[in-house]
Amino acid sequence: MNNKKLIPVMLCFFAMGFVDLVGIASNYVKADLNLSDSMANTLPSLVFLWFLIFSIPTSLLMNKIGRKNTVLLSLVMTLASLIIPVFTLDFTMLLLSFSLLGIGNAIMQTSLNPLVDSVMKGGASASTLTFGQFIKSIASFLAPIIASWGAVNNMFGFGWRVLYPIYLGVGILATLLLFGTRINEQPRTTPVPSLDGGENAEQASVVHQFADCFALLRGPFVLLCFLAIVCHVGIDVGASVTAPKILMERLGITLNDAAYIATVYFVAKAAGSFSGSFIMKFLKDWTFLLLSVLMMVVAVFGLLFGKDSAIIYASVALMGFGNGNPFSIVFARALQAVPDKKNEISGLLIMGICGGAVFPMLMGAASDAIGNQSGAVLALSVGILYLLFFWMMGLRVKK
Repeated sequence: MNNKKLIPVMLCFFAMGFVDLVGIASNYVKADLNLSDSMANTLPSLVFLWFLIFSIPTSLLMNKIGRKNTVLLSLVMTLASLIIPVFTLDFTMLLLSFSLLGIGNAIMQTSLNPLVDSVMKGGASASTLTFGQFIKSIASFLAPIIASWGAVNNMFGFGWRVLYPIYLGVGILATLLLFGTRINEQPRTTPVPSLDGGENAEQASVVHQFADCFALLRGPFVLLCFLAIVCHVGIDVGASVTAPKILMERLGITLNDAAYIATVYFVAKAAGSFSGSFIMKFLKDWTFLLLSVLMMVVAVFGLLFGKDSAIIYASVALMGFGNGNPFSIVFARALQAVPDKKNEISGLLIMGICGGAVFPMLMGAASDAIGNQSGAVLALSVGILYLLFFWMMGLRVKK
């Protein structure tokens, strides 16, 4: 494996992290456009809804055009999404921007993880994916810092939106570097639909491939992994969106001041991913998964009962650190479970990122019902309890 090939791939992981700007962006859009909570929450939910729709088609697209070309397509979609807010804050155009960001990220996450497998030639995939998540987290934790800095200083007249042209530049660099990198991909194991039988035969073959993808969910371990991804991403999005609200509610501070706690979450998540890539060289990934989930359990109690900033910040940091590794562990285990269907498994698991659309809505409803953000934390804890259940069941299911 040529380490130079890993550089553009890791830069793509950085571009993958652009999706996490939706948390802080939705808070600023709410303030700028005077939106209700329900209207503002449609933005992050809209982003992650597309994972439900595009993940499986992307896995089939990879079979036709290859993993690298599919990642390049996702980067083009991402660049288009970043251009729109540079010129307008119209709500309809923002819906288009967030949709393009979600579509591009759905395509990227489905294709980039298998592309790592091609670059690594099957070696150290779990630790490499974890390091990729660390790189992704850098983009995630920089977004609140850049947005708050831009809002306070009104940088270049963009205000908080200055993060869009900055990330646009990085996205262009990632696209150019990956385009110029030659990557030898493993031959696919499922035949490409033949055109000899005509258009109807091709359509029937595509339908058959869709059916084959969803049939993988009949495997108990694959289904467990899918639901684990739903909960992992729901925790990720829910924590980053809710943490500033907890600070504002309990300490009475402004959004610009509270925005930095989202950075704390993503910094801690990056630290968890970075350290995890080394820890898993010495500790079994399944043991490390249990430790990560237990950290998040402790964090929930801090977020429920913490009344001062130190406890809240520490709990958010612990939540981020613990949630830095489940994705890569679950993903690598699922690929190992069905090695001849890696593209299809990738599509199924990335479809689980729709949890980022489900959890914010559930958390919003729970907080409205209770009357404070403790309701959101309780809803979040459901996902953490499932990850603990996933760990226990994973010990019994034969991979």
